[in-house]
Amino acid sequence: QVQLVESGGGLVQPGGSLRLSCGASKNIFRIYAVGWYRQAPGKQRELVAGISDKGSTNYADSVKGRFTVSRDNAKNTVYLQMNGLKPEDTAAYYCNADLLGLRALENISGRIWGQGTQVTVSS
Repeated sequence: QVQLVESGGGLVQPGGSLRLSCGASKNIFRIYAVGWYRQAPGKQRELVAGISDKGSTNYADSVKGRFTVSRDNAKNTVYLQMNGLKPEDTAAYYCNADLLGLRALENISGRIWGQGTQVTVSS
């Protein structure tokens, strides 16, 4: 079973930037789509960005123009560059992968999740 590990979270002021990393224990990103999700306290987990095995991307409306997802297959890593952070971006961020592609990432239920990485945007 492939394990994904998220890192890069932290405390940042509004307007600041962070880059999250999602590392895999095996070289899977060549054939898997990868999504970044987040869950704020009291809210449901949501998909914020996804990247296909061929590099196509999609984003939630709330992060379009501010977040960028990218991948480095040689390093078995997918990144989420977050700029212009807002307090409402505060959440635990998780990554997950799906062999069935970008659309399949929208199905959040039934997945196995890692520990995630906490992002806190506050002055």
